[in-house]
Amino acid sequence: MPPTGRRERNKQEKLDRITAAARDLFAERGVDEVTTQEIADQADVGAGTLFLYAKSKGELLLLVQNSGYADALVEGRSAAERIPDVLDAVMAIVRPVVECNRKQVDNGRTYLREIVFGDPEEPHHRDALMLTVQTEEAIADVLRRDEQIRAGDAATLAHIISAVMFLSMAATINRANPVDAVVQEIRDQVRVLLP
Repeated sequence: MPPTGRRERNKQEKLDRITAAARDLFAERGVDEVTTQEIADQADVGAGTLFLYAKSKGELLLLVQNSGYADALVEGRSAAERIPDVLDAVMAIVRPVVECNRKQVDNGRTYLREIVFGDPEEPHHRDALMLTVQTEEAIADVLRRDEQIRAGDAATLAHIISAVMFLSMAATINRANPVDAVVQEIRDQVRVLLP
């Protein structure tokens, strides 16, 4: 790999500062209570520079949450590989995603809204959509272990399970529910879907 030039290092350092500032402020006060100017100030960049990296506060939230979601997916996939029972393996993928999304419930719910309604042309939104696709692929891989599930149906079932997971995390009725309650709700629905 060729050495990284000064310009690329400076860009990465600014992105790292912006991400850290947004993560800290969103965790502390929630995305709705933080302004982009506060993020720029804490990251020690101008507002114009901030918008070169993320065009909106929603994109900043996607930037912050995507890294946690990616880590949760890696954790879930790894756990699922060691679990022979299909339902338990699917839930091993789902649980860390729910935990990641519920660290700050309102931020998690806003993140899901951004995934569904955000601009798919924005890079952080595209990354979030890719994570949802990877989640469905991981779940489909687990479902293919079950001989009663046809290969073509595994992808469709994974899509339905993903929708159940997203709806359970986003539902206002679940806003105050702890992770275990949300995971149990998802498990109860997934159990009915599986043969």
